[in-house]
Amino acid sequence: MLQLNYIRENKDAVIERLAVKNFKDVDLVESLIQLDESRRKIQNESDAIAAEANAAAKQIGDLMRQGKKEEAEAVKSKSSGYKEQVKQLTDKLAQVEQELHDKLVQLPNLPHSSVPVGVSADDNEVVLSHGDVPTLAEGALAHWDLLTKYDIVDLELGVKITGAGFPVYKGKGARLQRALINFFLDQAAASGYEEVQVPTLVNEASAFATGQLPDKEGQMYHVGNDDLYLIPTAEVPVTNLYRDVIVKEEQFPIKHCAYTPCFRREAGSYGAHVRGLNRLHQFDKVETVQIVHPDKSYAILEEMSLYIQGLLQKLELPYRVLRLCGGDMGFTSALTYDMEVYSAAQGRWLEVSSVSNFETYQSNRLKVRFKNEDGKMQLAHTLNGSALALPRIVASILENNQTENGIRIPEALVPYTGFAYID
Repeated sequence: MLQLNYIRENKDAVIERLAVKNFKDVDLVESLIQLDESRRKIQNESDAIAAEANAAAKQIGDLMRQGKKEEAEAVKSKSSGYKEQVKQLTDKLAQVEQELHDKLVQLPNLPHSSVPVGVSADDNEVVLSHGDVPTLAEGALAHWDLLTKYDIVDLELGVKITGAGFPVYKGKGARLQRALINFFLDQAAASGYEEVQVPTLVNEASAFATGQLPDKEGQMYHVGNDDLYLIPTAEVPVTNLYRDVIVKEEQFPIKHCAYTPCFRREAGSYGAHVRGLNRLHQFDKVETVQIVHPDKSYAILEEMSLYIQGLLQKLELPYRVLRLCGGDMGFTSALTYDMEVYSAAQGRWLEVSSVSNFETYQSNRLKVRFKNEDGKMQLAHTLNGSALALPRIVASILENNQTENGIRIPEALVPYTGFAYID
């Protein structure tokens, strides 16, 4: 979440940047500032009364030691109301702080100055394109037909077991999934990411710390009896490894990768764009997370973008990079790049990765800090990137590599699959 001091000291700039994200509730910013003024006033009043109570207690002690019992009793009588006054102010302060917190978490992160103005995905900026869009032979199939033709993923069997959006991978389809996971993890390790295995269920504190709550509760599966959430991405548990941790500056950059299944309700998602593997409720993904020095975070964002592009190049997939506009960005992000691969059979671009810089938005919730050169505590910056999500990668590999001999496996994956074709 945003830092209150920054909002108070830069109100006009905050309102201006929030407008880029199409945030309309300008009154919320003013309300936060007024609540903060009330909070500080109550705190000062409480501190003053507490100081008077301490002074009275000292005076009473001195008088009693001097044998001036009557004078001590007079001071005690005069100061008898201090404790109740402090209690009342403490209760009032708690109420104001709770209201302040509830309002503060409603503000999205401020977008970086490079974020384009826009209201939807149509306004995103194409940063670069790489590779030639393949031309398929007449009669080429979309991936959902290829899944059935080669019997590698059974969508209907998943419906029987669980419901729509929970596919069953079979034979070479299952081996392709495992190959991609291992390939992505090995590539991450070679790039300096330490692999971790993390829980796929998280508590409310973890979901709040990375910004899934209170913004995305409707998109997460909730285990009611235990009040736990199935993770929508490994970003949540991995970043929470450092919740309430003071890291050392020399540890930067902290780099982790993790493979997990991911779970998203995707409520309200309908239509042809969600057919087949295009949008699932359960899918596999390798995630990369970095916790870094604030001075380096935007350079590292570019490095993470290049790293993910390198994976797409090794998979021989044509792709493009988008800088998301304010209206299409996530609640917690300051700047996001989306990577899209081209699906030749569907004739459209499919998002396969997002890499984002959250600046201090997550770390302020996480309380992940470090001591800077001046010895002062400072919030770190957090970043994450999908490297990569599997379903649409699989869809594009299947569609773009159709041949008379079957589906050709990208050369970089063959050592992992153990086969060069799905036939």
